[in-house]
Amino acid sequence: MALLNFKKTPEGPVAGRISPEVEAFLQGYSIEVMPRTAEKVENFRDLLPEGTRVYIAHIEGTPIEDMVATAKRLNADGFPVMPHFPARIIHDRAMLEDWIARYQGEADVKQALLLAGGVTTPHGDFDSSMQLLETGAFDKAGFTRLHVAGHPEGNKDIDPDGRGINVADALRWKQDFANRTDAQMALATQFAFEAQPIIEWADSLKAAGIDLPIHIGIAGPAKLQTMIKFAVACGVGASLRVLQRRAKDVTKLLLPFEPNDVIAELAAHKAANPDFNVTNVHFFPLGGIKTNAHWAIENGGAAAQPANA
Repeated sequence: MALLNFKKTPEGPVAGRISPEVEAFLQGYSIEVMPRTAEKVENFRDLLPEGTRVYIAHIEGTPIEDMVATAKRLNADGFPVMPHFPARIIHDRAMLEDWIARYQGEADVKQALLLAGGVTTPHGDFDSSMQLLETGAFDKAGFTRLHVAGHPEGNKDIDPDGRGINVADALRWKQDFANRTDAQMALATQFAFEAQPIIEWADSLKAAGIDLPIHIGIAGPAKLQTMIKFAVACGVGASLRVLQRRAKDVTKLLLPFEPNDVIAELAAHKAANPDFNVTNVHFFPLGGIKTNAHWAIENGGAAAQPANA
């Protein structure tokens, strides 16, 4: 666990550099893994603060056995796991209930991220996270926390015309679901690279009566080329210009892109506006789990996960 004491060493290389605002903003951060990337990590306890929520991304073609095994391992190491349930790769209610039963019975999972998934054509009965919620299967199984997807820069799969009407309607439905059920819900978002569009989006949700907590997606440190590749593939729009400007600077082209600026700006805004509805940071470790974990620790992200986050 030596890494978790890194920031506390008075004479260490990062002593005095940690911003209190950033440290507070990173408290209770989460991180995302896939079974194949998790296999490369010998010991998560050497990298992540105890109690860190770990999302497990379910990519099309990943066997449910691999997902459950990863969840079981992480849970045994003391990390609450939140597996993805991508609606469009779940054939029917029987498959959904089977997955839920496996996660609960083998890995003691009590929370999930529900999303449509990156598949264009549904494999079966489900097309959206709302349809998964409507089954009542998660409530019946006693899941205590359900997160759904958020898109600070829109989602052209849902709104091809870019007007955002379908996304807005879906968010209102999910807000109503949270209001009329006991589900603890939050929005876990796609990653973005620029603070101001995130702030404007979050404020617009609040103005529209959407008060679900926002766990903002942030891309962890990675090579610029890697970051651009993922941004294009994931449909990240407006804030992609941050990477494009960086790419024009030859002196920075080979250096890793780190989320220092966007985190610092969001942290400052949160400190000045305590009711800002971005409550947590969710990391996409595009440059690797170890690289992301080290960055978080060096910037003060060594606080335990708040129980109600």
